[in-house]
Amino acid sequence: MGVEYMKGFRDFLAQGNIVGLAIAVVIGTAFSALVTALVADFITPLIAAIGGKPDFGSLYFTVNHSKFSYGLFINAVLAFLIMAAVIYFLVVAPMTKVTARMNRNQAATERNCPECLSTIPIAASRCMYCTAEVGPASVVADKQSS
Repeated sequence: MGVEYMKGFRDFLAQGNIVGLAIAVVIGTAFSALVTALVADFITPLIAAIGGKPDFGSLYFTVNHSKFSYGLFINAVLAFLIMAAVIYFLVVAPMTKVTARMNRNQAATERNCPECLSTIPIAASRCMYCTAEVGPASVVADKQSS
């Protein structure tokens, strides 16, 4: 019985999705460290120099002998914003353009039923949801556009 569990566990770990996810986590962690260092060593001192503070990362205030390091929090917020911007502009935006370009030339395979507005195959002559008779796709498209 224990051998079956170990075989299942081994098969689970050998799946391509798990290995790809593990690689993504390792690369993401390294990238996060790189962005954090960029913010702490270059961006924060630049902002601190403009603002007149010698060390932006060490800003803090105290309340009843408790130290609140808001400079470190600002560093973390800047690192997050930079990471989000990099992911958006280098991954999300290009993938959106590629997906739109790939879908641009595809022929329509579905249309809306004029009675119940459910999505039905383009060649259907009767709606599978409300059983209403629907005309040919070109006639329905002409009525929907007017």
